[in-house]
Amino acid sequence: MRASPLHHNPQVTPFAERIAAQERAAGPAAARPQAHRAASPGSLPGPGQLPEQNEGVQPVVDYAAVRLIKREVGERLTALLRANPGLSPAAQEQQGRALINEQVAIWSDAEAVKRGTSTSSAEDAAIAQAVFDLQFRAGRLQAHLDNSAVENIFINGFSDVWLDFTDGRRVQVAPVADSDEELRELLRDLARRTTGQSERSLSTADPFLALRLEDGSRLQAVIDVTPGTYVTIRRHSMRHADLGDLVGLGMIDPTLESFLRACVRAEKNVMIVGGQAAGKTTLLRALLKEIDPDERFATLETEYELFAHENGYHRQVVPIEARQSNGERVDGHSAGEITLMDLMYRALRMTLARIVVGEVRGPEIVAMLQAMTNGQGGNLCTLHAIGPQVVFDRIAELYLLAQANMSEQLAYRQAANGLNFIVFVNSVDETKIGGHRHRFVSHVLEVTGIGEGGRPDTNAIFGPRPDWNEPRAVPLMHPRCINDLRRAGFDSDLLNAPQGTWPGVLPLMVQGAA
Repeated sequence: MRASPLHHNPQVTPFAERIAAQERAAGPAAARPQAHRAASPGSLPGPGQLPEQNEGVQPVVDYAAVRLIKREVGERLTALLRANPGLSPAAQEQQGRALINEQVAIWSDAEAVKRGTSTSSAEDAAIAQAVFDLQFRAGRLQAHLDNSAVENIFINGFSDVWLDFTDGRRVQVAPVADSDEELRELLRDLARRTTGQSERSLSTADPFLALRLEDGSRLQAVIDVTPGTYVTIRRHSMRHADLGDLVGLGMIDPTLESFLRACVRAEKNVMIVGGQAAGKTTLLRALLKEIDPDERFATLETEYELFAHENGYHRQVVPIEARQSNGERVDGHSAGEITLMDLMYRALRMTLARIVVGEVRGPEIVAMLQAMTNGQGGNLCTLHAIGPQVVFDRIAELYLLAQANMSEQLAYRQAANGLNFIVFVNSVDETKIGGHRHRFVSHVLEVTGIGEGGRPDTNAIFGPRPDWNEPRAVPLMHPRCINDLRRAGFDSDLLNAPQGTWPGVLPLMVQGAA
């Protein structure tokens, strides 16, 4: 049963006055830009429930009213937490749902008086869901975060929002805020609420914000040094993939699946290389599933992306995350900062069977290769590079950034002595000509020692066959360490099939692209 109309209920007069004042300031409803179609109409669902879908036209959501109701609910929740400081997050949400439904009923009665007709139950439910998302989730971003087909979210100022889908489409969608300040406030709320993150400001003094959202997505926001508020959110659609899943996606074939499985089990040091968004992290997650569940290893990351400690498989993983500074500088250094380099040296003292670095992007490459050369095998990492031919140049560049006494020769020598295999992940994007985006492993190089000119020498164990219009990795030769892989269960006869186990060549619209 709904609450009585606002002008008949003196207990809600303050909220009624806010609604009336807001309506007067906003002017006629037809001229207000805050009304949008609801993303998920239906009754406000409880935990684990799905919203009831409405077969008709989706109701319009007045986000000015949503913000007003959220402010009222927030104030009452704050008072409740002062009285009950130990209230759990689940209990807070339960209380929040009750408060939201109560305040939406009040808003609905006020709207009925103003319009001369009642609001629909679908409209009330849509308003309630929008308030809940704004109070406890990610506001209007939540619908996109809940969509498993969304791969990336780009916000180029509050009014310009784009989604990248897993099939390669890039689509512009409705704004997620009605002003730049509203968007910034949403980001500040996310920073305060995000699990495991300390409260971070977003201001002129500190115009950058990096967050790991509750679903594991990575958010990077920039203000002031850009014309507006710019946000990039990278999703993780395959958090717990294994090698079999990648076979199903066409990223590898069963032959390469068996080979990579043997590399991990034979404790070979493997570096996964590729361009941005090629699928390096997804492949690394899959390789981790080949480590024995009781083997003790550490994952070192700037933000958790491997999720080995959450996959329900590994029981001895030590997840370690770097930490950003608090924005202050002490003696020329960032106060509170803990880098991957710091983590590397601590991890080497923890009696670990392996060390896994989510992404090597700086001086930590030195400690990574030192770990690989000190007799500890089975280490894994990823590295950005545009092609397999530039991997050692990238390693040398990072060495030279580390400290003054590093040199190319040292970088080459440690890479040659520490690395066993380099796996290159490629991407071919034909969406601009009506095709699809293809991600696949194109090369597996065995590092065999120092070659001519002091650079590491390699054998191409798997590679593309341009003469067959096949850009994906197919067997080319046996590695020198084939016996080690056979002892780990690999059938070396698989490498004698020149086309691997692909059912046919990759169906590209432009043949020969790689």
